[in-house]
Amino acid sequence: MTGSTIAILGAGSWGTALAIRLARNGHRCMLWGHDPAHIARLRADRSNQQYLPGIPFPPQLDVCEDLQATVAGVGLVVLVLPSHAFRSCLQTVAPWLAPDVHIAWATKGLELTTGRLLDDVVSELLGPATPAAVISGPTFAAEVAADLPTAVTVASRQPAFAQEVAARLHSEQFRAYTSDDVIGVQVGGATKNVLAIAAGVADGIGFGANARAALITRGLSEIMRLGLVLGARSETLMGLAGLGDLILTCTDNQSRNRRFGLGLGRGLRREDIAAEIGQEIEGVVTTRLVYQRSRNLGVDMPITEQVYRMLYEDLPAVDAVRNLLLRSQKAETIGR
Repeated sequence: MTGSTIAILGAGSWGTALAIRLARNGHRCMLWGHDPAHIARLRADRSNQQYLPGIPFPPQLDVCEDLQATVAGVGLVVLVLPSHAFRSCLQTVAPWLAPDVHIAWATKGLELTTGRLLDDVVSELLGPATPAAVISGPTFAAEVAADLPTAVTVASRQPAFAQEVAARLHSEQFRAYTSDDVIGVQVGGATKNVLAIAAGVADGIGFGANARAALITRGLSEIMRLGLVLGARSETLMGLAGLGDLILTCTDNQSRNRRFGLGLGRGLRREDIAAEIGQEIEGVVTTRLVYQRSRNLGVDMPITEQVYRMLYEDLPAVDAVRNLLLRSQKAETIGR
């Protein structure tokens, strides 16, 4: 693998937190962001005061506004971008990448135009032989940056590369597990955002802890139904990147998707909620993509359907939850 520097593309909260984690582990890191003014502030402050205030950058971490200079000759590139920017960024950097470059990403979403998993995009643009890995799990950027205990899954079809990425991330406070179930890790990371919106809506209405627990449990069934049809393994979806991430984002207000749902449940305007959050709410776009994919595959995802109808058909939040409660009685099964 050419070069020992790691390029992290995406200077939001999660990209910055991963760059800090890798730099603390002794790796030289270059963090790139699309906004030159933001990068200038990071360079001047030696911290990301906008998203991770009070967390200084380790000496091994530098920032750069020149995308070509960031990736040229680098052995490992980690994309931490909103899913809608994933393809365009990868297309832009592809001509500048070293022939033996390795790619990882920590984006939790699907391709904007097609709903495809992001490993398909990497394979299409860089070739199926390019070592590629996805990093996912129950993670809030602020806690990772604060060096609080965290665990993630690194999945790759090349086991040696999964182990390499995990070893670079691993520390006493950051445990990185490996997997070869690239599909399951991606499905879990994307669909949990949809269900976090649903849990937020229920709490925003005031339906209580019982309803939240029911939504999480039945939401897991939806994740498993879709994942198994796409080729995921059930144990992956019951692990950190599935159930673990689902519990985190449905129950803690650090989750942007949950906070968005809370606002909807309280009757606030979508634009006002998004403006207050001030960062990408990945679950809004993912809801449409997951719903369309489930329809095409004939997978029953009633919670996802009601979130879709709220976001794209203006169904009132109370009516969406009521539709779920009024579904016909059936036997409980997980993943069916």
